[in-house]
Amino acid sequence: MKLPPDDRRLSPHTGYTRDHWVAVADGLLDAAWRWATPHGALLDLPGPASANGVRSDGLEGFARTFLAAGFRVAGENGEDPHGWLERYAHGLDAGTRSPGRDDVESWPVILDHSLAGQAMVESASVALGLRLTRPWLWDRLDERVRDRVEEWLRGALRHVPSPNNWYLFPYTVGGFLESVGRGDAETAHARDRALELLEAWYRGHGWYTDGDGQAFDYYNGWALHFYPVLDAHLARTPTALGARLRAHLDSFALWFGDDGAPIHFGRSLTYRFASVSAVGLGAVTGDTPLRPGVSRRLLSGALRYFLDRGAVGDEGLLSLGWHGPHPPTVQFYSGPASPYWASKAFVCLLAPPEHPLWTATEERAPSGAADTVLALPEPGLLLQATASDGVVRLHNHGSDHLQPYEAELASGDDPHYGRFAYSTRTGPTGRDNAADNHLAVVVDGVRSVRRRIHPIGVGQGDGWGWGASWHRPTFGGGLVSVPSLRVESVTVARGRDEVRVHRVVGAPPGSRAEQTGWATGAGESILRPLAGWEQRGEVRAPRGTAYVPWALVPRLIADVHGEKVFVALAVLGTESGDPVATVTSGRVEMSWPDGFVVEIRLDPLEVVAG
Repeated sequence: MKLPPDDRRLSPHTGYTRDHWVAVADGLLDAAWRWATPHGALLDLPGPASANGVRSDGLEGFARTFLAAGFRVAGENGEDPHGWLERYAHGLDAGTRSPGRDDVESWPVILDHSLAGQAMVESASVALGLRLTRPWLWDRLDERVRDRVEEWLRGALRHVPSPNNWYLFPYTVGGFLESVGRGDAETAHARDRALELLEAWYRGHGWYTDGDGQAFDYYNGWALHFYPVLDAHLARTPTALGARLRAHLDSFALWFGDDGAPIHFGRSLTYRFASVSAVGLGAVTGDTPLRPGVSRRLLSGALRYFLDRGAVGDEGLLSLGWHGPHPPTVQFYSGPASPYWASKAFVCLLAPPEHPLWTATEERAPSGAADTVLALPEPGLLLQATASDGVVRLHNHGSDHLQPYEAELASGDDPHYGRFAYSTRTGPTGRDNAADNHLAVVVDGVRSVRRRIHPIGVGQGDGWGWGASWHRPTFGGGLVSVPSLRVESVTVARGRDEVRVHRVVGAPPGSRAEQTGWATGAGESILRPLAGWEQRGEVRAPRGTAYVPWALVPRLIADVHGEKVFVALAVLGTESGDPVATVTSGRVEMSWPDGFVVEIRLDPLEVVAG
């Protein structure tokens, strides 16, 4: 991938400008198109097939790269020096001639989400690509091709989406069809239903849950805000949803480390720099509280972070993983072209070269400006950023990605939601290794996992914050659960320090508790017992994380029977503020050498600064 020279005058932190974004888009498109079928309907990128099959993966390659091409060409007001749109025009023609046929070019038909319905996801990217490039592509297609494309897209309106952000795919299809004069009661119904659900899922201050339940992660920005706000922008229709995007970005700016890294939390992380798509969209629509120089810092910081760390391999393709290939980061539904949802980040190219997003001097990322602790009550998350190292930590007391109707053991341990803490510098260990940042109750030799999270609350004070929740430990094998067993948990964050307090209730005789810390290379984290713990050591994670091929996880151990309170200090780093803890009946007090004191009252739970 050939990039322009860095511009450290305009972009002192990343060196990247709009020209870099254009060059990356062209480079990714050029590499992906080397794997196109003869008429360009499918881009069959190399690699293992997803659970949806090779044909679906080929459509994914076409649709997701089409989105990048759409932003790139629309951002240049139709200038297309590489002829991308001509290729996609041929692909649209070939792919819709006989959908569902087992031949070289035909697209899969769109079905219900439960019937290999991945094509519904891709229909939104096809529709958006067409809408973005209408004057230069759709309006020049033969009428018969337009009719076939419409008929294929209408499959998204006639089938059942997954009960989450998928409802925005037929919404987007309907928006495109209405924009080209092909709307009707069917498109109106799909759009009304999606907006109705969006209202039901809104929790306030810019946060949607991804479907019923409490699934809060990057889908909030790259799907639940992205589709409706972009739809309104393209339609030039004012919408109240823009104010929600603005509210989201007010806190979301802290989700990125000073090196550009997103917090490694939630599913579909192989989409990588799609994580900043909401930042780009807000800059384009004006629905952002961020100064242009901060927006570009976040955008270019994330893009450069992944490019510098091997996200694009020798073939010029985005790999399935995080930095480079990393199977534990990948979901079962992901195939070789799945990472190209990263194309959503190129929405920033809709801002022309003279836009302040590109002309303002790049500013420092919020995570590197000052130590910050930020409570997000709606998703039940606590953010902790330290300027000295530019690292952001996320303490999870609210997001579990379980639907209300799901049993807690539906999928066992989920490393991307079940751990107590995540960061921009570390990733969780895999299911088959020791769990990092976890409190396990061990019964009959079986370690518990944390699945359904019951939020208690999060809050913040001057330079500190707290988050609290409880869960019922669940187990694999024949044990399943233990009657009346419960774990109540509180995290107190201050500076680099994380004081982790757990009260285990109802533990049967012979049980023990285990607390683990950050999974890093040797000697890069602290886990210090403050109360209740009896043994201290570490455990190996030979499968490593998305950041290191092999990791050490510090661990504390103690016997527990009935009720017991445990307190530990965890630090991602090598220096701490050296707090101490005192546990009395129904109360935990933590104090720092500078005189700062925090008291946790357990019945009922209350956290106060002394």
